[in-house]
Amino acid sequence: MELKTPLYDAHVAAGGKIVPFGGYLLPVQYTTGVIKEHMAVRTQAGLFDVSHMGEVMCEGADALKNLQMLLTNDFTNMVDGQARYSPMCNENGGTVDDLIVYKKKDDCYFIVVNASNKDKDYQWMLDHQSGDVTFTDISDSMGQIALQGPKAMEILRKVTSEESIPKKYYHAVFDAEVAGMKCIVSKTGYTGEDGVEIYIDSKQVEKMWNVLLENGKEEGLIPCGLGARDTLRMEASMPLYGHEMDDEITPLETGLGFAVKMAKEDFIGKKAIEEKGELTRKRVGLKVVGRGIIREHEDVYVGEQMVGHTTSGTHCPFLGYPIAMALLDIAYTEIGTQVEVEVRGRKVAAEIVALPFYKRSK
Repeated sequence: MELKTPLYDAHVAAGGKIVPFGGYLLPVQYTTGVIKEHMAVRTQAGLFDVSHMGEVMCEGADALKNLQMLLTNDFTNMVDGQARYSPMCNENGGTVDDLIVYKKKDDCYFIVVNASNKDKDYQWMLDHQSGDVTFTDISDSMGQIALQGPKAMEILRKVTSEESIPKKYYHAVFDAEVAGMKCIVSKTGYTGEDGVEIYIDSKQVEKMWNVLLENGKEEGLIPCGLGARDTLRMEASMPLYGHEMDDEITPLETGLGFAVKMAKEDFIGKKAIEEKGELTRKRVGLKVVGRGIIREHEDVYVGEQMVGHTTSGTHCPFLGYPIAMALLDIAYTEIGTQVEVEVRGRKVAAEIVALPFYKRSK
């Protein structure tokens, strides 16, 4: 049975079209539609319910030691309030999940994991913990809202003080107060735009949602669903678990080498990644140059040779043309390479382009 986030009633009241996603009932879009929601985030601001995401506390004298072994990134030089992205690998070098770790203080870390993997990730942490450490799943007590877009910070400043706003990207203020409500404000997001993610007690998340919508009216803030969240992350070339990575795909293959510190003494999956040697396939961007829209799990050809498969694909509202990401044999991954994607028995022409497809101007 699907769960409901604390904002379920608010979505229904606002005309959200509810679908099951990651074990939750969430709006795929509102009456405005995906294209308008997407464009609002690129040009003004959008508000997303991401309360389905999972949150885990990692505490104890050996908290850092555990993170170093569980995750591929290096967490030794973080300052309080800093966030760091990392894949979490299995023994074969495949990806269990990708997540974000925040350092609250020494021996205390706040971890955010993907909704559909929450229980799996938490169990993985428990199964591989060692020494003086406690992992606690606090997901049920937390709500999460993402305020994203070029006007996001303008809206936020109406309801909070500068002390509650992180100064840098991938940093958070843990003792923030927004509209009189205690919360965590994090300068992160999954849209390729400026903005924040706000973590708050699940009992107060609906009040926060309404306050932000009310205060963002002048700036054109609208609620946005899963559909726009997906098209936005795709335009920004952000990988999604179960698409660009999974238990069989290594973080290096999906282009996450920046978050895999092979110089680290050890982490789960390091040996397997080393033994794989040189990459034989990697993630690329495809721009459709023929007629048609490419989706996930479609075969990619160069001439008669099948060279890989697509992992995500859609028509991008802001760019105005269809794109896809694909996992291809390394020999065919050069920018400008012409390929064809088989879509329901018909081949659609595309070319390999640089990632990200879209990057906001600072």
